[in-house]
Amino acid sequence: MDVNSMRLLATALAIGIGAIAPALAIGLIGAKAVDAIGRNPEAASKVQTMAILAIAFAEAVAIYALVVALIIKFV
Repeated sequence: MDVNSMRLLATALAIGIGAIAPALAIGLIGAKAVDAIGRNPEAASKVQTMAILAIAFAEAVAIYALVVALIIKFV
């Protein structure tokens, strides 16, 4: 394998592995938020705010993985 092939493989692995964990985390956050709202509908606004904030932090990890993948590919 030449350097370019290894670089493309590393890019694919970086974004692939870096996107799995945030996807699972976002799914779990959403499921727990819906469960919490179902148990206590009066607290829906607080739970929704916290869930959106947690999803944003989880999504940041995927964005970091994308940045690393782009750095590997183009630098």
